[in-house]
Amino acid sequence: MKYEPNKGAWTYNIQIPNTKHIIGKWGSLKVSGFIDDYKIESINLFTISGQDKLISVNQKIRKEIKKSGGDTVNVTLYLLTSKEQITEKEIIETFKDAEVLKAFENLSEDKKNNIIEQIISIKSEENQLKTILTFIDQLSKHLI
Repeated sequence: MKYEPNKGAWTYNIQIPNTKHIIGKWGSLKVSGFIDDYKIESINLFTISGQDKLISVNQKIRKEIKKSGGDTVNVTLYLLTSKEQITEKEIIETFKDAEVLKAFENLSEDKKNNIIEQIISIKSEENQLKTILTFIDQLSKHLI
């Protein structure tokens, strides 16, 4: 498991070898399986063009498996059925995984709707991810 400071939800992550060939839009690439003995029902893969995919490992998972950055973990993942376009529900799930959902929920309805619309309206998957990471960072610092 890697530790990369200032990466929002992906500060703690696992790079999945031999996955750069898997094509899909943010939110359409979900996996289930296990990290050590911790069962993953559904988690988004972070996609970066031309690189292997990443999964974030949030505090809840790290606590359950009693591991942190630099530790070795056993990972078994299965790709779930893909979808066409990122949804509001998937954005909310990502905020929850990144532990910024409460900060998001405390925003006015206009601000919440603006954030969701801004992310969904972006055509490029990579730019959607950058925007999501920016909002996660801002929400974690209560800058919105």
